[in-house]
This record gives sequence, C-alpha cells and structure tokens, in this order.
Amino acid sequence: MKKISFVITIGVLFAFISCNTENKSYSINGTVEGNVDEAITVYLQDRVNNEFEKLDSARVENGKFVLKGVQDSTVVRYISVVIGDQQANTAFFLENGNIRVKVTIGDKQNVSITGTPANNAYQLFIDKRDAIENEGSAIFESINDSTLSEEQIAAKRQEIDVLENKWLALIKREVEKNINSVVGIYLLNSYSYYYTDYSELAALLEKVPNQFQSNRVIATLSELAEKLKVTAVGQVFTDFEMETPDGKPAKLSDYVGKGKVVLVDFWASWCGPCRSEMPHLIATYEKYRSKGFEIVGVSLDANRESWKNGIEQLGITWPQISDLKYWNSEGSKLYGIRSIPHTVLIDRNGTIIARELQGVELQNSLDQLFEDNNR
Repeated sequence: MKKISFVITIGVLFAFISCNTENKSYSINGTVEGNVDEAITVYLQDRVNNEFEKLDSARVENGKFVLKGVQDSTVVRYISVVIGDQQANTAFFLENGNIRVKVTIGDKQNVSITGTPANNAYQLFIDKRDAIENEGSAIFESINDSTLSEEQIAAKRQEIDVLENKWLALIKREVEKNINSVVGIYLLNSYSYYYTDYSELAALLEKVPNQFQSNRVIATLSELAEKLKVTAVGQVFTDFEMETPDGKPAKLSDYVGKGKVVLVDFWASWCGPCRSEMPHLIATYEKYRSKGFEIVGVSLDANRESWKNGIEQLGITWPQISDLKYWNSEGSKLYGIRSIPHTVLIDRNGTIIARELQGVELQNSLDQLFEDNNR
C-alpha cells in the first residue's frame, strides 16, 4: 500500500572513498534534445540542508554542454537544467571519468546519466523504476474511466497491488546487488523506510564494505537497526509517554499489557494513505473490540487542532496520543518508524507479535489470534 515516508538528509549527503584510480579528473559531456526557444543553462549543484548550492555552470550551445573538474572522492551531486523560471534537478554520482548526460525535453523532461561505473548502475535502476511507475500511472488513469464496472475497478486495484510488490522487490534486489558500492549505500538510505525488519536490515549492514562503515549514513542506519531490534516481533513493547488530544498525559502502558490485544497505529491527519486506510481500521475495530481488542493511535501531527479535526472527520473512536513533534515523534523514533501508516500488534501480555499489518493481513491475523484464544 502507499505510505508517506521520511528520508534522512545529511548536510553533504554522501562522500565516499573513490575506487577509481585511473582517471584523475571528470568530464561531464551533455546533449539536449527538444525544441526550446529560451536559453538553457545547466548547473552542477550540491544540496546542503535541503538547499541547492551552485558549484559550476554551462550554457547549452548547439544542443551541447561540458563541465569539467577534479573529484577526489565519489559524491552525490545534482545536474540542474534551467529553462526560464523552470528548474529540474537530477541526482547523480560525481566521480572522475567521462560522464554522459542526455537531456530530452518534451511534455516532461527526461535526464539519463551514464558513463562511469556508479552512474551506469544507478541509471539501470532508474530505468527499471520508471518502467514500473509508467505502468502504474497508466493503470491509475484507467481507473478514472466512468464506464468501468466495480469488478473491473477491483481488478485494476489488484494490478496496482501487484505493481507495488514488483516495485518493492526491485528496490530490495538493487540494494542487495549494489550494497558493496556507493550506489547500494545511496539506494539503501533513499529507501530505508522499506526495511522495517531488524534481521533484514542488519544482514544488509553487515555486507557494507569497511571503507563505508564510518559514513554517517551507515551510522544512522545502524542506530535505526538497533531500534528495530528492541521493538522486533518477540520483544516486550517499549513504553513512552505523550498526551491525549485534550492535553492530558498518557503512556502506551496505560493500554498495553492490560489483558487486551492492542494495535498501535502510527498515523497523522495530513497523511493521505493513513486516511485511506482508516475505514478498514474502523471496521476491524468494530468487529473485534468486544473480543478484547484495542487500538491506540499515535499521531505524527504537529498541530493539535489539525489532529483533533482529523479524529473527528474520520470517525476515530479509539484512544489517541501524540507529542505533536511530526517526524521527530519520540514514539515513532523508539520504534524505528520512517513511513506511515505503520502498525505494531501487541498481545495481551505486552509482547510484540507483528508489525506492518493492514487490511486483509490484519483481519486474518486477528481471526487466527482470537480463534486460538478461544480454544
């Protein structure tokens, strides 16, 4: 299902030891195709604290541009194509060697960057990713056809589910394949919110070469892995204290470990996927609450009124807590959560028995759980 995610951005995103000792400099040779009446300028940029900083520039003349320099390590930088007041930014790996940039301007701008090992590997991933996204866009567009029957719409949604699984498999396969290079580290950081299982993330981090172990991104992901470890399935829940919508203090332990099965739902009123999932969660709550099932909502909202309005609009009736710290929510950090909605299912004794259950998977797990308890 769709999620809203948080990806760590660190000052100078990455600085890796370069493995290329043959080339002592880089040459970025670009071509621009498409009919554009305005002047085109291409910038080589860094991104620091979410702000772009220009490092070099070139005017496009006769459909071509060149940027040259020396780079002592492989770093993530951006090629920014500026046409009038429009700017499109594309991440790539700046490393010594001959880097080829192909810009195609049409209904939308497409940029392909190849020529060096890291960029070749990354572009291969981008091509596969874009193919899946284009397929998904076509399906989403077809769902809006008013002539479709409910059965046809349901079939289209199943196609989307298949594509989402295909997308996830692609990411994990490419991370695994490239984990011994700068590309794998970059992809792992970019899509780390898909790694919610401690054993899976820890296994990947063990494969990271020694020369990257001191990198701040790896250090941050190692900290994340430790948080996932202590809140993994089989562990006793980790307690934390926040406030109810009315501003009263409340702990997770006020609800967990009290003889009920508890689903901790990390969500926010501004999160579209969370709101889409809520009707299913309400139906689940109504079905199982009389059997000893409780839900505790942990909101990543930053504004109390928005949070309270969301609760009312969505018809949520179960307990809610928040510290109104957005992605800095103490509860979400303790559980290593980097995308929402995210759920943690806890048994009657306070032991975590599942994570990331929604929809049919949650229903099936609860059916099994309460059936076992009734034997």
